[in-house]
Amino acid sequence: MYLAMGAVSDTAGEAARNGSFQYLTASVQHSLFRNGKVLTRRDKDGSDAGWDGVDLEARKMPVHDARRLAAPAQRTLAANGFEVRQCPLVTPDLDFFDHGHVLHSYYRECADIVAEASGASFVAAFDHNVRSAAGKQSKRRIQGGQQVQGPAHVVHGDYTLTSAPQRLRDFTKPPGANDTLRTLLSEGKSLLDPAEVERLLAGGRFAIINVWRNIAQEPVATHPLALCDATSVRPEDLVVFEIHYHDRIGENYFAKHADGHQWYFYPGLTRDEALLIKQWDSFGELARSNGAHGDAAAPERPCTFSFHSAFEDPSTPPDAPERWSIEVRCVALYD
Repeated sequence: MYLAMGAVSDTAGEAARNGSFQYLTASVQHSLFRNGKVLTRRDKDGSDAGWDGVDLEARKMPVHDARRLAAPAQRTLAANGFEVRQCPLVTPDLDFFDHGHVLHSYYRECADIVAEASGASFVAAFDHNVRSAAGKQSKRRIQGGQQVQGPAHVVHGDYTLTSAPQRLRDFTKPPGANDTLRTLLSEGKSLLDPAEVERLLAGGRFAIINVWRNIAQEPVATHPLALCDATSVRPEDLVVFEIHYHDRIGENYFAKHADGHQWYFYPGLTRDEALLIKQWDSFGELARSNGAHGDAAAPERPCTFSFHSAFEDPSTPPDAPERWSIEVRCVALYD
């Protein structure tokens, strides 16, 4: 059983390079639901404060150039879990290092991009991170926000069978002290209506989609982001990774290595491009097969999510410019 039915074969003439990825070792127990064995704890600022049970190994995997795929083979958000779109900034001088500027100017742009790409009837941005290895090392802090995070060099997906519907339920409550939405919503207000959320959880469709963008002037060269085609991932590859905050527990899926994983990236991403990454789709096969959501008899089966990870590209020159990127998380609801 795959996250979306079918397997993807290599495309003739497709260029590939070997990248190094951090996977969980084969000895780590597979899990679709939380078991308290693989986790991290985060401080009140949201930064990592230690990992438990995370046994990683570096594995070399071919990474294919998604820009060189012929039109019929191009990867899409619906089928494979990712795609790139030309989306120049509506606000060209937007200051990504000002928390308030991002919330009040860029969130709307991201919601519009996701709405057009996904066909959802309602989209709202709700959270974001700025990432840079140099920014993480220097402990740079976003004005009015949190510290810059480093590129995530571990194969992962952002939500699970438990945490995706729980995140939707969270939107029916007033935001917490560290919730980005607290700045955007009036006191005591919630993002979503509880009755609407219960309808969606009873069989409607929702998705969580990230908008990833290079925010430097130069194209991305270091720590490029790779996406794993969702059709090449099996449920037995998944391990729940628990994130213990001071007031709640979140979950990601980490991955155990499988030779069949198909990795892609878009070389030289610019500020005018938006990389869309599906983090969860309640109509995806994994959700439906576990009784979570959706119509099991639906003729078109979107994928559930795409694993992703920064990777070390051996062709990157030693003097390449530093990567600076932002990812904005959006919730999408369907009629």
